[in-house]
Amino acid sequence: MGDSQSWAAVPAAAERARSVLAASWSCAVTADGGREEFVGAHTVDEDGRVILHVPEDSALLTAAICAPRGEPSAVLELADVAPVPVRGRIRARLWLAGWFTPEDGHLAFHATRVVLKEPTGAVVVDLEEFADAEPDPLATAEAHLLTHLADAHPDAVERLTRLVRRDCLHGAVRVQPLAVDRHGLTLRIERARAHGDVRLPFHAPADDVGQLTERMHVLLTQAAAAACPRALQRQRTDGDG
Repeated sequence: MGDSQSWAAVPAAAERARSVLAASWSCAVTADGGREEFVGAHTVDEDGRVILHVPEDSALLTAAICAPRGEPSAVLELADVAPVPVRGRIRARLWLAGWFTPEDGHLAFHATRVVLKEPTGAVVVDLEEFADAEPDPLATAEAHLLTHLADAHPDAVERLTRLVRRDCLHGAVRVQPLAVDRHGLTLRIERARAHGDVRLPFHAPADDVGQLTERMHVLLTQAAAAACPRALQRQRTDGDG
């Protein structure tokens, strides 16, 4: 299933990294030989700078005050977890190396290195590109969108498999929506002992939920006109028996 569009069918690494940062609710911080987990304690500036809200008695705050300025002394780790239960639920990990400085009672993180690791491999994200990039416009709504699609519209998910090459569906036991961004929808195809992902690109980027609805409608219309995959036909027939 080739993509003939002139725009990118997948987000660039910097945009993907910013999306992980924007959507993550928790982060782990390794500093001064220790590791702390923080939930709902960080915010992100427009340029991607992380502001961490820690208690006044936090060991991390003390370490930040004592650490040499300008020298990497901490690592932030964030995980991108698929909102729909699937095999291999971690979609990506993001690491930011740098140092903290106290700022208005909080800790501001100054990144010197950004690394994004996805199933296809790890990439070092350029710091200027990271600062200039914006999160995907659907990043913070993605969890709700995918869980609603999986829970309320499983028939639509099955219909979308008609856009998947038949050889990709061989041995499939379950198909779930794995990810969605402004460029397309990704389906996770699970088999008995393995799994794979298939990307369904939109005909044009979706910059908000309203546009996403239209893009999904186009995909479903295309799927309705396609033949039902034999692999899923056979599974459904066996199940009905």
